Amino acid sequence: MVTKPSNPKGTRDFSSEDLYRRNYLFGLMTEVFQRYGFQPIETPAMENLHTLTGKYGEEGDQLLFKVLNNGDFLDKLPEEVFQKKDSKTAALALSKRGLRYDLTVPFARYVSQHQSQLVFPFKRYQIQPVWRADRPQKGRYQEFFQCDCDAIGSDALIYEAELIEIYDGVFAALQLPVQIKLNNRKVLMGIAELADLKDRFLDMTVIIDKIDKIQWDGVEEEMRKKEFTQDQIETIKHCLNCNNLEELSQLFGNSTEEGKRGLEEIAEVFSYLNSGNLVNEIILDVSLARGLSYYTGCIIEVVAKGVEMGSLGGGGRYADLTGSFGLKDMSGVGISFGAERIFDVLQELNLFPKNINKDTELLLLSYDNFCLEHAFVLAGKLRNRGIRVDIFPEAVKMNKQFKYANARRVPFTIVVGPEEIKKSVYSLKDMASGEQWSKNEEEVMAFFKDRREETHFPGFGFS
Repeated sequence: MVTKPSNPKGTRDFSSEDLYRRNYLFGLMTEVFQRYGFQPIETPAMENLHTLTGKYGEEGDQLLFKVLNNGDFLDKLPEEVFQKKDSKTAALALSKRGLRYDLTVPFARYVSQHQSQLVFPFKRYQIQPVWRADRPQKGRYQEFFQCDCDAIGSDALIYEAELIEIYDGVFAALQLPVQIKLNNRKVLMGIAELADLKDRFLDMTVIIDKIDKIQWDGVEEEMRKKEFTQDQIETIKHCLNCNNLEELSQLFGNSTEEGKRGLEEIAEVFSYLNSGNLVNEIILDVSLARGLSYYTGCIIEVVAKGVEMGSLGGGGRYADLTGSFGLKDMSGVGISFGAERIFDVLQELNLFPKNINKDTELLLLSYDNFCLEHAFVLAGKLRNRGIRVDIFPEAVKMNKQFKYANARRVPFTIVVGPEEIKKSVYSLKDMASGEQWSKNEEEVMAFFKDRREETHFPGFGFS
C-alpha cells in the first residue's frame, strides 16, 4: 500500500532557502549572546519525565510529549491501572522519559548535575528544538526551536537589564520593531494580597496570563467560573489598569510588602536602562503574568508591532529552579526567543536580507567526458579558494545542462570544452543577463572574490 506523504500535526519542513534564513537568524542571535558573555551548551532531546513534570504548572504538564518505555511496556503496567483506564496514571507507568518542553528546566538539571565544573554566575545560551502537545495554529507549532540565554548564580538585577538589551539588540538588528514588556511576579502577589487571593495566586495568574487572547471580558468570565467575588474582580481590574509605578505604589500602600519589593525591583531595572541606547519601546505592563509557575521576580515579554503574531519571546527571574535537583538557593534569570514566530514575521514583512543565500555560485558544464574530468579538477581548485561550485554530472547536450542551471537558479556558469582546456581560458556566463567574459583560472577566482566583497552583508547593524 502506498502511504500518502505528510507531516505530523504541528510540524513542518524547511527548504534550503528557509534554512539559509534560519541560519542567518540563529547566527545573529549567537553574535549578540556572545557579546554579553554567554556560553553555549546543549542538552538531550529527551529528559527523564520526573525532571519535567511539576515545573510548568498543571496545564504545562498536560502538554508534555511522553516517550513509551522500550520493550513490552504493557507487560509491566499494574492491573489496577489497566482496569481503571486512567490515562494520566497509565501514561506515567508507561513512560519514564519525555521530550523537553522548554530549555529552562533542562538547563536547571544541567547546572545541578555539572555544578562542580561551572563558574558562577554562569551565563549560557542554547538553541535547540522543543516539543509541546499544543493545538497548532498561526505561529504555534508542536515542534519548534527555542533560543534561550540565562544567567544563574546571582540575584543581581543587572542581568534583567542585560537580557532586555539583548532583546532590543536582536530585534533592532532584524529591523523588526517590538514592544518589550516588563512586570514582576511579586507585584502580582501584591495584587493577590489586595484582592484577598494570596492562597489562590496561581489561579489568578493563569487567568490573567490569557488577557491578550480573551481580553478583559473573557478574564472576568473565567474568574467568575473560579468563584472569585465581584469585589476581588474589581480590585484586580483596578490594579491592572495602573500604568506606572507611582500609581501602583499608592494603591499598595503599606498593605503588601512583597508587592512593594516587586515595584522596587522594576524601578532598579529601569534605572539601568536609562542610557538612551535602546531602540525599541520598553513598558511596564501590570497584566503581564506569564503563567509558568517557576517565575518569582521580574518577568519579560516581547510582542511585534504592526503584525498579529502574539509573543515573540519572554522570560523572567526564578529563585530556586535547581532546588528540585538538589542545588538549593540558586537564583537565575533567563529569556527565550520564539524563533519560529520570529521567522514567520520576518517572512511576512519581507525583512530577511537579500544576500544571505549561500547556495551554489557557479555551475560547470562539460562538452564531453574528457572535459568532464577536467571540470572536476577545476571545480576542486575553485572550491579550495572558497567558491561554491557544482558540476553537471554528465556530458549531455548543452541545452539540457543550461536548462538545469536555470532551474537551479545558479547565477553563473562556465562551459568546459576542448578549446577552453587548451587555452586555459573559460567562458564565464551571467545567467540572468546573458553577459559573458573570457577568464583564466585566477581571473575567475578574482571575479568571485570581488563579487563577494560587493554583496557582503555588512554585519548586524549595531552601533
